[in-house]
Amino acid sequence: MKRILLLIALTMSVPTAQANDLFDFLEGSGQQAKEEPADTAELVTLEPKESEMYPKVSPDGKYLLTLTGKSKSYWISRHAIQNGDPLNTVTDDLAALGSVAWLANDVTFLSSRTGSLGLWQKPADGEGLMRRAKELTGKLKDITLLKDGSIIATRLIMHGHDKHMQKKHMDNFNNWEVAGTHGYIVHILADGSEKRLSEGFHPAISPDGKRIAFSMPIGRSTHLFMMDIDGKNLAELSDTRSIDIQPTWSPDGQWIVFTSNRSHTDMRGGKQNQWDIWAVSSEGKQLTQLTLNKARDGAPSVAQDGYVYFHSDRKISKTLKAEHQVQGNVGHFHIWKIQLPQ
Repeated sequence: MKRILLLIALTMSVPTAQANDLFDFLEGSGQQAKEEPADTAELVTLEPKESEMYPKVSPDGKYLLTLTGKSKSYWISRHAIQNGDPLNTVTDDLAALGSVAWLANDVTFLSSRTGSLGLWQKPADGEGLMRRAKELTGKLKDITLLKDGSIIATRLIMHGHDKHMQKKHMDNFNNWEVAGTHGYIVHILADGSEKRLSEGFHPAISPDGKRIAFSMPIGRSTHLFMMDIDGKNLAELSDTRSIDIQPTWSPDGQWIVFTSNRSHTDMRGGKQNQWDIWAVSSEGKQLTQLTLNKARDGAPSVAQDGYVYFHSDRKISKTLKAEHQVQGNVGHFHIWKIQLPQ
């Protein structure tokens, strides 16, 4: 499929010649919202003809990693969080584009550069040695390297040739459905052994390392769940007829922030394309809608100061272009921020 979905989900080595097809959405397939923002979100990144997606805030709150695309070139870039300015390219390894994560001041990502899949680690400023942290096999996504050298990830199990899924239209915004696969949360131990924890995807580790928030399909819906790091004490956080995905924790462990279409959806049928950022307490209370816009807001990441960073294809006004000293065309997705409830 000519979609970023396959790259993000399968995180496998892809021939360079296929890069243009896999990432066409960054340059022209998205549809921007026609209305002005109805919330207090602030634009963070804006570069000429570039798109930025899937922000990840550094542990010290000073930097952002983004998936960036321009003129059919694609890379992971590091930005200053204060003004959104790009600082350096971290890597343009194709397998890294859907698997990058922070580890202190370093960045980890999947790569097949040696001929086999592995999790690699390098300094975020792009300088210094790049080391293979772990050799891996199969199809993995949503990788998190823990302090003990083990890994929490989603393993994709292939269902074989699925004609129905192949014909199904997959939205470019969608990084959670993979045609012909089923996802399981797994714990890959330092010795290479693997334990299946639960059905689901998008595992997010709590700041204290004791719990995992994740998404699991329930009928036509997808709900948020939480469990201990060993898979015990499974609890459901959301049960609305909606798609709740991409959970992440606030640094204090009090909030789980996620993407949802619950404010504008009909699970019985019909296409609904409004996605917003929501938050719920780790006790499953205080459900709060953070963004409200007809655009697609997604992939939240929370900073130490309580700001939630997310990507969105909402409209870029002339005023915003002037503020960021940008003229002419810009990409469809950019990074925005909005504050968590006090």
